[in-house]
Amino acid sequence: MLRDKHKHRISHVVLVTSNATDAGVKQFRIRSKSLWVLVVALCIVIGVMLGYIVYEEKIWQAVSGRSEEQLAQIQRLEEANAALAADKLSLETEIAGLNETVQILSETVSQKTKSESELLGQLEKQSLPTEFPLNGSASMEELTDDKPICIFTASTGVMVVATARGTVTAVSDDAEYGHSIQVDHGNGYVTIYRNGGEPQVKNGDSVVGGTALYVIGEGHEKVGYQMMKDGGYISPMEMLAISG
Repeated sequence: MLRDKHKHRISHVVLVTSNATDAGVKQFRIRSKSLWVLVVALCIVIGVMLGYIVYEEKIWQAVSGRSEEQLAQIQRLEEANAALAADKLSLETEIAGLNETVQILSETVSQKTKSESELLGQLEKQSLPTEFPLNGSASMEELTDDKPICIFTASTGVMVVATARGTVTAVSDDAEYGHSIQVDHGNGYVTIYRNGGEPQVKNGDSVVGGTALYVIGEGHEKVGYQMMKDGGYISPMEMLAISG
């Protein structure tokens, strides 16, 4: 009975030997329960270490993948910035070219406007009947009635000429002088030339200052010169420039 109640204890003996000649054999007695606890603890430690290694690898892969993605994003942003810089430079170059073109066009327009203004000034000046109506010397008297007239007496061969730029609007007979030529200067001024010589122009002709209207012949030395402004007669002396 007493033998059945006695519990059997199983122990494991670990023998440790050495190659030394004087070394003895050491033994360690480990109980079976302690051995299993040690084995389980060792397995747990190994499992934890393996899990930590796997976890660290996953974390590293995640970090590495994220870093690669960030690097790719940075590269894409740098490429986009480079493209924007190139576009900006291209736009700045184009704007500079357009500004230069605008400057050239502005200068051209200004020059053209100036030239047109000068031309209009010249035409306006050329259309004012200020010139002497003869290309030679003559004596003059002025009649200042309701239709003022300057009467010139010139030598044979002297020409009666237009005193400004204009258009011949009438060539007709004149009871006192023989013929009459009327020139409209387009600015309100109209000049009338009377002489017995043969008219050198016809109705509708364009004339400029100095254009021959008559050639004074024998017996036709008298020349009548009149001027109108906006439909009313004025004294030719108001506009006539006489030197000498």
